[in-house]
Amino acid sequence: MTLANDAAAASFAALTHKLDYLDEVDIRRVRDAYRFADEAHLGQFRASGEPYITHPIAVAGLCADWKLDAQAIMAALMHDAMEDCGVTKIELIERFGAPTAEIVDGLTKLDKLQFSTKEESQAESFRKMLLAMARDVRVILIKLADRLHNMRTMDAMVVHKRARIARETLDIYVPIAHRLGLNQTYRELQELSFQYINPWRHSVLSKAVKRTRGNRRDLVERIRREVEQAFNDAGMDVEVYGREKTIFSIYNKMVEKHLSFAQVSDIFGFRIVARELLDCYRALGVLHQLYKPLPGRFKDYIAIPKLNGYQSLHTTLVNPVGTAVEFQIRSQAMHAVAEKGIAAHWMYKENEADAESSPQQAAVWLQSLIDIQHETRDSAEFLEHLKIDLFPESVYVLTPKSRIVALPKGATPVDFAYAIHSGVGDRCVSAKVNGEPVALRTELRSGDVVEIITAPSAKPNPSWLNFVRTGRARSKIRHYLKNMEAEESLELGEKLLMQALRAEGLPMPSGDENAEGEAGNLWQGLVRWGGNRSRNELLIDIGLGRKIATMVAKRLAQLMAESGAKPDALTLTLGRFSEETPVQGSVIIDGSEGATVQLAPCCCPVPGDPIAGYLGRGEGLVVHTQACGVGRRLFERDSERWIDVSWSDEPMRLFETAVTVLVANGKGVLAQVASAISSAETDITHIEMGDERLGETAELKLTLAVRDTEHLADVIRTLKRCPVVLKAERQSV
Repeated sequence: MTLANDAAAASFAALTHKLDYLDEVDIRRVRDAYRFADEAHLGQFRASGEPYITHPIAVAGLCADWKLDAQAIMAALMHDAMEDCGVTKIELIERFGAPTAEIVDGLTKLDKLQFSTKEESQAESFRKMLLAMARDVRVILIKLADRLHNMRTMDAMVVHKRARIARETLDIYVPIAHRLGLNQTYRELQELSFQYINPWRHSVLSKAVKRTRGNRRDLVERIRREVEQAFNDAGMDVEVYGREKTIFSIYNKMVEKHLSFAQVSDIFGFRIVARELLDCYRALGVLHQLYKPLPGRFKDYIAIPKLNGYQSLHTTLVNPVGTAVEFQIRSQAMHAVAEKGIAAHWMYKENEADAESSPQQAAVWLQSLIDIQHETRDSAEFLEHLKIDLFPESVYVLTPKSRIVALPKGATPVDFAYAIHSGVGDRCVSAKVNGEPVALRTELRSGDVVEIITAPSAKPNPSWLNFVRTGRARSKIRHYLKNMEAEESLELGEKLLMQALRAEGLPMPSGDENAEGEAGNLWQGLVRWGGNRSRNELLIDIGLGRKIATMVAKRLAQLMAESGAKPDALTLTLGRFSEETPVQGSVIIDGSEGATVQLAPCCCPVPGDPIAGYLGRGEGLVVHTQACGVGRRLFERDSERWIDVSWSDEPMRLFETAVTVLVANGKGVLAQVASAISSAETDITHIEMGDERLGETAELKLTLAVRDTEHLADVIRTLKRCPVVLKAERQSV
């Protein structure tokens, strides 16, 4: 154990050496985080046999190479503490502050995500979800450093695990490193992944590159000397580096272009790093004077940067022995961004003189990195610029079986349900997010595990249209409601026409317009007269109030009379004396009606109220109380649209009605009123308070769910007995 402690101490000493860009206070905070992590991981060892603490130290060292701030280094040291050691987020907040704890918590959540599918189509969604979950870009940087160190030390793992982790790295983490412009990390992760996925091919190509390197050493040195001499003669201070293609990129080029190794010409190249932006174009002129450029092989990524912020001039020149060599020319700040990507901010934030502002870098947030460096020294302010998702318009959630579903920002469990299947959406009754029940209008966040609970009898609710975000969910809900409305309107229209025909003393003809014989002819004539395409469409129009049943019945009676039909005395009697005699087919209201039958919001009828039905134009049947003022005015204007309706003996649900309560203002008044209502076995579905609530009295407008008028009377009596209630009555129109 002593040797292990010595090794960890030595590693931390090496880390301290890398932290010379931080001030003394920050270094002390990092040391505290190290001690905390060391205690938390005490007794834990890696597969290689080393103390576990060596891994967090190595990850922190990689972050220090990127010159990340103290909070990120502290989080890197403690990144496994919550997951592996039972340390709580509250404990981290109390000891190291909320920002550091948030980064550690973000890393812990990412670790819990399992890449459980091997489908390539899921890899892109998984990458996007990782990026979208990391509100703080430092979380992704530490995660990449963690993965890089794990890949470097993977020899200690069993062989089958190596290939799986390498494939995951290539599919998930390599594209993220590229997206963030971390080219050095991107190339190394790519190379290590290839080495473990295809060890034999990697070995063969490595040997071939070494042989080529030996054969071309003299040529490379000659080009370097000539280039350096040309820049000295021009009086320009630049750095010249030899550059070698990675084994993976050579292999990819061979596969994509069907080349042999000998046919891959640009294995070696050169990089010129100048001081300022304009020096890059001057350097290009020097090189083009030295060697002849190949036509069509020049690219200006300074004027038009790549999407991940990369900027350089690329040109291919013909060297002294006639082969092509690629040169990349960039400024020092561009070089930092090209190698470190987004992490370059922390490297350059203290050295603004070396940063450059390019007006072209405004299209993509990462392209504006150098401009941001110009504008801010403070890493907190910098993060404020970058605290948006890399894919801001999407959230990535998982099914309980780890399938990833991409949804627009603001999407709800109902959107998720319809994204899975329209049948799941139509039968949705409730949802769980991360194992906890939530409301169906809850906004989902990236990384949420969503479970939908369905019921066979459930159907879409029209109120869902107020909060769903996806076009698919909206169209499916509307389609279902439209079909449901059509079915209900058809049933209601048939009932109303049958009732109106009975008043004419005639039975409803059987069949439809396609039936053979007299019945088919009758329906064809009636459909043509109504301007409809079919019997069903005509009946739907009656159910929705677009056509009046009595008028259609009179026309049908006329057609039937022309064909010889005569009124039946018994039917006529039943139709005309329906008040005294129970009428089959009358409209019964039991609460199970859908969109075609509505209870008027002006008077809120409940079972026990005398009611009447108004067939609005295209609105279906609207039920009013007979005492309703709105209903009376409609009757005076449009009396032929009113029909008799009645309550069912056994209503299917509770009905909402409005009650006005005047209370004496004081402490706990609302609680006393709510308690009284609860004791009367009813629920408050909505409450509204008047503006005079600061005076001696206040008026409450309550919407209550009751069984019938008797239940409502009980509730009002209970309210009147409440000491704080001065007056309680049903709201009248």
